[in-house]
Amino acid sequence: MANNTTEFSCPSIDDFRNQVYSTAYSIITILGLVGNGFALVVLIRTYRQSSAFHVYMLNLAVADLLCVCTLPFRVLYYVQKGHWILGDFLCRISSYALYVNLYCSIFFMMAMSFARFLAIVFPVQNLRLATERRARVVCACIWVFICGTSSPFLMSGQHFDPKTNKTKCFEPPEESGSLKKLVVLNYFSLVVGFIIPFLVILVCYIGIVRALLGNSNAKKQQNTRTKAIRMIVVVMLAFLVSFMPYHVQRTVHLHFKKQGASCDEINYMQKSVVITLCLAAANSCFDPMLYFFSGENSRHRLSTFRKASVNSLNMKRNRKMPPSAQPLQKSELEN
Repeated sequence: MANNTTEFSCPSIDDFRNQVYSTAYSIITILGLVGNGFALVVLIRTYRQSSAFHVYMLNLAVADLLCVCTLPFRVLYYVQKGHWILGDFLCRISSYALYVNLYCSIFFMMAMSFARFLAIVFPVQNLRLATERRARVVCACIWVFICGTSSPFLMSGQHFDPKTNKTKCFEPPEESGSLKKLVVLNYFSLVVGFIIPFLVILVCYIGIVRALLGNSNAKKQQNTRTKAIRMIVVVMLAFLVSFMPYHVQRTVHLHFKKQGASCDEINYMQKSVVITLCLAAANSCFDPMLYFFSGENSRHRLSTFRKASVNSLNMKRNRKMPPSAQPLQKSELEN
């Protein structure tokens, strides 16, 4: 806030923050573990049917699971009324993992959108460009870039707040010069981590829609058209619900902190921080939809996974049964 007098005279939103964060992160943890865990198992079990899209989705599921596994630490923190008891290392890792997942999700969505753009608009060039090897290189570059540029979040760990007599985490202490660093970091992540990928995705989708409209009478394009439309809907939903509100609100909030505001404006901004950060973390729940609704051969992969699971169970049962009780093979029945 602009001045300590205004901040201390305003009512606290700690109860609101603790209830919303603990509830939202608990729901996101359950949905994220189930959805991304199942997607990861299917992707690994059907890796022989791999493609560039498959490689991007595999890395996206890994990023989501790494983030979701740290959310219970945040739940515990807010259940403890804003008191951190898990040590400095886990505090840094929990902060770091959330932002790595956030921007990895954005960049992997951009990569998948560009891959689908090549497949529809430039199908001949796509055979040469969109290979598994190139996709792995792109994923490696994304991981290195995001992990490196998100490293400032590792710099702030737990700290003791003498006013509340509690150990804090996820709440950087008010220090001289810290606000300027936050503003610089915010505008860098806003431009590089959100605006540029969003513009690339929009250009890709405009090209996809134009190509599909030009081939609207081709029946063989129906499956491709359906997958492309589903992908556009899911990605745009993730950006409009999770990514855009968070980046817009964060920028506005930092502007208010520089300019000063009334108590009503301060409370409104603080509550909007809570809501939009929960929405940003919820992107882990959107990502499995991207695979199951728009993935390449997703139904065939699920069928292959189901058959493999059934065969594996049958083999285990047959091993446990005595030879005389095992079912006859097809060749034996024919004899």
